[in-house]
Amino acid sequence: MYIPLLFFYAGVRVMEYGYARVSSTEQNLDRQIMELKKYVAEGNIVVDKASGKNTEREGYQALKGLFGLREGDVLYVTSLDRLSRDKEDIKRELQWFQDKKVRLKILDLPTSLIEVPEGQAWILEMIQNVLIEVLSSIAEQERLTIRKRQREGIEAAKAKGRHLGRPRLKLPEEFPAIYDRWKDGQLTAKKAMYLLGMKPSHFYRKVREYEAGNEPKGV
Repeated sequence: MYIPLLFFYAGVRVMEYGYARVSSTEQNLDRQIMELKKYVAEGNIVVDKASGKNTEREGYQALKGLFGLREGDVLYVTSLDRLSRDKEDIKRELQWFQDKKVRLKILDLPTSLIEVPEGQAWILEMIQNVLIEVLSSIAEQERLTIRKRQREGIEAAKAKGRHLGRPRLKLPEEFPAIYDRWKDGQLTAKKAMYLLGMKPSHFYRKVREYEAGNEPKGV
């Protein structure tokens, strides 16, 4: 990871950064860096070799930290999924860039690269808002799809008579005999569990099931 030196122009610091990420140390960053170098000095490109499951990555967090991006700065990425694979995370990051007045330019989204006349920054804000809304809609649709598939899976399993959740463990053949000896005081509960190979929670749950199943009718 490399964080570039700071430069000041007329008392106002303006920086252009690039950010590249791959998911593992075995993957290569060259393609992303080659694309980013068309817009940013190589020394200003920050890289991570880490999963995109969330945004907790050393290089990326350094960019957002004390010596990183500031109002008026620009960050280039080759695609939105370099920030994260999770759409909720991406939405939050876009909101962060918007709140901090940092320009995010995404190379595979040409509308994010447009330049606007001075005093018309509202156009860029509109583009950012559209991106956030689109990602919100996609994330919500994905959640609904996942829930629908889960519901359909549960209904299909019920229709086939399958038991959902953890499989029920059958009682050991020796359970009734050991149960009787435990109830008669011949065995301690600890000894009974040892002989049956059961943990306390499992043992007492099976005791309740066994007793409920062996209650005389009408009792």
